[in-house]
Amino acid sequence: MSKPNVELTEAEWSVIKAVWDKEPCTAPAIQETLLQPTGWTYSTVRTLMDRMVAKGVLKAKKAGKLTIYQSAVTREQAQRGEIFYTLKHAFNGALTPMVQCLLDANDVTHAELGELKKLIATYEAAGAAAKPSRAAGRKGAA
Repeated sequence: MSKPNVELTEAEWSVIKAVWDKEPCTAPAIQETLLQPTGWTYSTVRTLMDRMVAKGVLKAKKAGKLTIYQSAVTREQAQRGEIFYTLKHAFNGALTPMVQCLLDANDVTHAELGELKKLIATYEAAGAAAKPSRAAGRKGAA
């Protein structure tokens, strides 16, 4: 069973990326990693990490006087949450306008287009396109 979509703030993205790179880790280790790019103090980082534990994004366990943190979500789960948040809030849940925006905004290579076509073909071959869509009833919702 997959976790529900995870929605992270910009600050939480900074923390979770550092945790993924260093886990298991402590708040001081993450603060040291983030000090240069953010200027955050230990208390700021610790507060963020504790809130992320409450949110279910991080796990924490005591080891003597230290708290050891680990991620409770994968990169893929966090990325999925970010995409669905954008889809929902910026595009009213309509996938086609979001993809069109991405295609219009970037230099998409022929190789990337080929990969996208393969993904869609695989999805269709698996019968997923015949299933009731989460987008049903939202045509033109953008």
